[in-house]
Amino acid sequence: MKPEDLIHHIDREYCLSFLAKMVQHKSYSATDGERELARYMAAQMSELGLEAELQKVPGDRFNAIGRLPGSGGGHSLLFNGHLDTNPVTEGWTVDPWAGKIDEQFIYGIGVSNMKAGDAAYFCALKTLIDAGVKLKGDVILTYVVGELQGGIGTLAAIEQGVRADYFINAEPTDLQALTMHAGSLMFTIELTGDTRHLSKREEAVDAIAAAVELIPQINSMTFSGARSEEHLKVNRGHIGTVHGALGRELEEWRPPQVADFVRLKGSARFAPGQTVQGVLADLQALLDQLCARYPGLKAELFDDGVRDKPTMLPFEVSPESAIVKAVNHGWQRVRGTQQPTGVITPPAFFGTDAAHFYQHAGMEGIVCGPGGKYNTMPDERVEISDFLDMVRIYLLAILEICQPVEA
Repeated sequence: MKPEDLIHHIDREYCLSFLAKMVQHKSYSATDGERELARYMAAQMSELGLEAELQKVPGDRFNAIGRLPGSGGGHSLLFNGHLDTNPVTEGWTVDPWAGKIDEQFIYGIGVSNMKAGDAAYFCALKTLIDAGVKLKGDVILTYVVGELQGGIGTLAAIEQGVRADYFINAEPTDLQALTMHAGSLMFTIELTGDTRHLSKREEAVDAIAAAVELIPQINSMTFSGARSEEHLKVNRGHIGTVHGALGRELEEWRPPQVADFVRLKGSARFAPGQTVQGVLADLQALLDQLCARYPGLKAELFDDGVRDKPTMLPFEVSPESAIVKAVNHGWQRVRGTQQPTGVITPPAFFGTDAAHFYQHAGMEGIVCGPGGKYNTMPDERVEISDFLDMVRIYLLAILEICQPVEA
């Protein structure tokens, strides 16, 4: 059967039912539900004829890994997605665990981030197997845990030797081809001034006034060492928490005094080729300039890296890579247009497990998955047409990378 014929033989009802069953598993991080979903995925892959295993992850957790061996002579392709989800928030109008399907959407917590992507690559491979297609290259399906803890599941898979020539990370990009995303850094800044009663305000060093000047500078800054204008697109600083008052205990009961202490908490995003150390140095230079404008002000900068959580590093792949072209060609066949490709925001500001395959395993890959528009919000949902098109695009990418065995 020709590729053009295969993509018109996607079993719509099966694909939606499979995704709904994934949504119905309450797979919060490090819970019995997460473990149960991993077991379910391993069982489904085994039933499909894959070599399936439950792979140990620290913390009494495990990934579900499946491999379809090829006959030889083709490139191998790995798909990657996580099973853990964000918690349900207030404001839902549908049951977040039901996997509700209407004419346009499928709903549920984690359906966008990222069970629709997980289900799409399972269904793509199942479609090929059911059609009797044999492949030269291996296909590896990875369903990992702990992405929300910095990617501990994917790091465990890499440490245990899971590799392929290329990978597709199925995080939600609304089917766009993301070829670069930022690394992340969390930081704290403490500004210490010199208090006076408001009657002698002119003698004070006002920490709040200094913070008010500093915050928009950080929120608009980029960082040194960017390789290109494309790399600068994923540079961003942001202050998300501000607390100013009197003393390090931040006493608030004496507002007639000038505030002498402010604590800011923020985050930065930086591109491949830039480093945490470089970002911190740029922030420090900004603080030095601030202190020069506010004589007597002291500024301290702290890296808030969580010691038991891996750092989400930046990711990059050449738009000319074979895996990017394979996904581009799949989009072209399915939708008849040019696929949006490159540094696409907002997904380029998110962290993904793609960075671990790129940074720690030296693999070429791409981030491309269904969902995104309705991600991490009440009534989280994915458009059915996008989900099914993603199945088709993944199917075509498998054929291009792994190569079918000629009948």
